[in-house]
Parts: sequence; C-alpha cells; structure tokens
Amino acid sequence: MNNMRNISRPRRVFGMVAGVVLAALAIPALARAEDQTVELKLSHWLPPAHPLQKSVEEWAASLKADSHGSLTAVIFPAEQLGKAFDHYDMARDGIADASFVNPGYQPGRFPILALSDLPFQYHDAKTGTAALDDWYRAYAAREMKDVHYCFAFMHDPGTLHTRRQVLMPADIRGLKLRPADATIGNFVTLLGGTNVQASAPAARDLLERRVADGIFFPWGSLVLFGIDKVVKFHIDANVYVTTFVWVLNKTRYDGLAADQKAVIDAHCNAEWAVRFASPWADFEAAGRAKVAAEPGQTLLTLTPEQLKAWRDAAAPLHQDWAAAVKRAGGDPDAIAKTFAASLTDHHAQY
Repeated sequence: MNNMRNISRPRRVFGMVAGVVLAALAIPALARAEDQTVELKLSHWLPPAHPLQKSVEEWAASLKADSHGSLTAVIFPAEQLGKAFDHYDMARDGIADASFVNPGYQPGRFPILALSDLPFQYHDAKTGTAALDDWYRAYAAREMKDVHYCFAFMHDPGTLHTRRQVLMPADIRGLKLRPADATIGNFVTLLGGTNVQASAPAARDLLERRVADGIFFPWGSLVLFGIDKVVKFHIDANVYVTTFVWVLNKTRYDGLAADQKAVIDAHCNAEWAVRFASPWADFEAAGRAKVAAEPGQTLLTLTPEQLKAWRDAAAPLHQDWAAAVKRAGGDPDAIAKTFAASLTDHHAQY
C-alpha cells in the first residue's frame, strides 16, 4: 500500500507540473497579438501632397486602432524606397511591407487585370473600384501569387486634353500624345498617333515646347500640374482610368499573429478599396468644374454616334487583351463575362 502511495504521488506532481508548463506556454500565444508590436513599411511613389497620402495615412491609423496598437506603420512616399516601376517587386521581396502598384507599368505581366484598363468602361471611380475589386479578387491569387493581395482601385476617369480640337478617332492621326499607360499608348498607335513619354511633372514643359500635342490625364491632376494652362480642348467623356493594386509582402503577412492577420483581412476588402480610392476620386472629379470655369477652355461633348465611333476604334484593344489571356492559359470569354457582370452589379458601367 505504501509503495502504491509513493508511486501515485510522483504522478500527481508530474501532472501538476505539466499543467503549469502548458499554461505558461499558452499565455504568450494568447497575448502575442496584443503585446508584440509590428511596424510595417508602407510605400508609394506619389508626392506627400497627393490625395493618396491621406488614404494611406487613414488605412495605417485604422490598422493601429483595430489592433490595439500592435500594428503600426511608417509611410514612405515619393519613391523613397524605390522607383514606381519597381513597387510590385518591392512588396514581393520585402523592401516594403505594403506598396502601391500600377500594374500597367509592366505590360504583359498581369494579363487578366489588363482588362480593367481598357477605355470607355467606367462611370466613376467609386462604383468602378467596387466592381474592379469584387471581380479581380477571384483572379489575384493566380496572377499575383508572390504577394498578398489586399485590394484594387482606380482614379476617377480621365480624358484627352489637346492644344487643338480632337473630336473623332481619325483626328488622332499624326498627333504626338503623352499616354496615361501602356493600354492608352497602344490606342494612340492604333489610331495613327505617336506616343511621347514624360512623367506627370514634366508633361507641361513637353506641351509648352510643342513636343507633344496633347495628353491623357485626369481632370484634377490637369490643374494640379498646371497643364490646363497649355491645353484648351478637352473631350468631355470618360475615356480611361488607370487601375492600381495595394499589396503586402507575403512573408510579413504570414508571420503575423492570428488576430493581427484578422485585422489586416478586415482592411483588405472592397469596402476599404472604395474608401482608399475616394479622396483621390473626389479630387480628380472636382477638377472638371475648375477647368470648365477657366476662360478659353472648350469641353467637347460627344454625341452618341461619336462615342460609338470611339468605342468601335478601341475594339482591337479588346481583341489584343483576349489573345494575351489565351497565351497565359486563361479563358478570356469567361473572364470578360464575370467582369461585365461585376460592372452591372455595382452600377459602374459607362
């Protein structure tokens, strides 16, 4: 009997010790999301005065609040961490933890998403962003598998601004134009024009020196960069948008505690995409009225027949997109169908 008591006591002691050890191990796991602060590097390539800076600041502040201070951020604007062209790879490689990417800077790399940059598609940036993100989220894991996709968004529709009147697609022939992106560059070439490349800050000088005859640009930015002083004719139509993505470094995201990931997930959805896009969208949309109020400016309203002529002229761009998707192994008809459905669902079509 005494031997049995001696045997059972170590077992009871061992059980108590094991319970204490397991409890001790569990405490850090539960507290990690609250106690371990993670500082994220957020990078974009626009100047700090640009409306996107406000969006990034609000996103970062909301992350911090919802994570009870465990997710903080430092924002690096104006290409401080790398060139605009490199921002996708910067997120992939961990140079930035989150970055603002223009996929159009690398034509052919994201063939599915390129559908969103085709002209004459969107009514406005807010409904367009909701439709875009809702549609592309299903394809992002395939096309952007080496980053953690957060959301996609766009600026408000821009148009063509010229030194002389351009009303029909045939009027482009022989003109030198600064395109907004590779898709619009292809459109200019298709219509017999010549592309002249320049950064946004350098565009006014290009037009003043008559190196270029016109520019594809959003309305608000036209005023911001003073380009409204050198162009007087503006097609009053939603010619194009540029679409963007906000992506995270996959390793950084995977290394977060579970409830920190949950906070990130709650900030990577269509609702936040629209919220992120809104300050920039409002800024660009307000520019149209400013330009219209300036002396000597002419806004050219297209008739339904003229708009149809522009849409018909852009049709080969859709064919080129479909061919590129096929080469990448995708089904362009099915992809285009889901995109059209998303535009309809969000009342975003132009």
